[in-house]
Amino acid sequence: MRQLPLGVEPVFEADFKPCSYGFRPRRRAQDAIAEIHYLASPTRNYEWVFEADIKACFDEIDHTALMGRVRRRVGDKRVLGWVKAFLRAGVLTEDGLNRETITGTPQGGILSPLLANIALSVLDEHFAAKWEALGPEWTRAKHRRAGGAVMKLVRYADDFVVLIHGQRADAEALWDEAGAVLAPMGLRLSTEKTRICHIDEGFDFLGWRIQRRAWRSRTGKKAIYTYPSKKSLASIIGKVRMLTRRATHRTLADLLRRLNPTLRGWCTYFRHGVSSRTFGYLDHFAFWRVVGWLRKRHLGLNMHTLVRRYLPGWHIRAGGIDMFRANAVAIERYRYRGTKIPTPWSSATKPEPVPAA
Repeated sequence: MRQLPLGVEPVFEADFKPCSYGFRPRRRAQDAIAEIHYLASPTRNYEWVFEADIKACFDEIDHTALMGRVRRRVGDKRVLGWVKAFLRAGVLTEDGLNRETITGTPQGGILSPLLANIALSVLDEHFAAKWEALGPEWTRAKHRRAGGAVMKLVRYADDFVVLIHGQRADAEALWDEAGAVLAPMGLRLSTEKTRICHIDEGFDFLGWRIQRRAWRSRTGKKAIYTYPSKKSLASIIGKVRMLTRRATHRTLADLLRRLNPTLRGWCTYFRHGVSSRTFGYLDHFAFWRVVGWLRKRHLGLNMHTLVRRYLPGWHIRAGGIDMFRANAVAIERYRYRGTKIPTPWSSATKPEPVPAA
């Protein structure tokens, strides 16, 4: 079973559209954000955003519809049997019983990401067909001048946005349109989390806040800003609080070994945006949380002694380990790679379907 994705994945990768970025080789969340940045920029002017959320995606994918899409590309009955067995493997309930599943893909399963992408590729194909029907750039421009809408989908697993060069009414129409595309797969949009907004209002996607704002107050020129969302910042602040709340029996070096990777991973993800101010705030917060932790651990020491022993030059260091500084992370724009992101397999030819046994 572990070898199954290695043989099946290249087959479906040949069909997947470039608008899909989640759980695919050599593609990452930064690519999705870079495409949104490119499309929403003043030169492209996709101003309306249909920010969608699929309700319980991994739990509600219809097995029959999913297997139908798998059979379109896979003819080997043994492989089809393995996929079907994986889908019906069941879940372990709280009382220790195995409950057979008739919808959804087992979360955490080795095939789940690929199968979810196969199911959700119905969205990719739908919007790609609409885009291709408009023809080359000059005909799309003519379509826009005539008052028509042009749309681009950007999807990362079950999170997706549709950017619209048109009117709000065009975005409103996507409620029914996207719902109709997803329905045959047993999926539906979340009415609570799906919303429509203007790019000037901004929206959150994959942990980022994406918003168009003025960057020259005198001229009124605008630019797209991407920076950590409030929810993302609250998440890392919560983790720092948790790590510095208790366990004062540990040494400072032990604390830094746990804290540094958490800070480094978060900052590495967000280093491709307008994050300097957020990094500065995180540095300040984490520094004083560790100082507070030290004061609890050494109740008998005054602040002067504490600084001399643990904070030489006001830098926290212990056991040869320096506390990670978010402000030391270099901020650099992530380059938009376009639609031609290579795969580990040959991009010159499409893999053939898996033959029947």
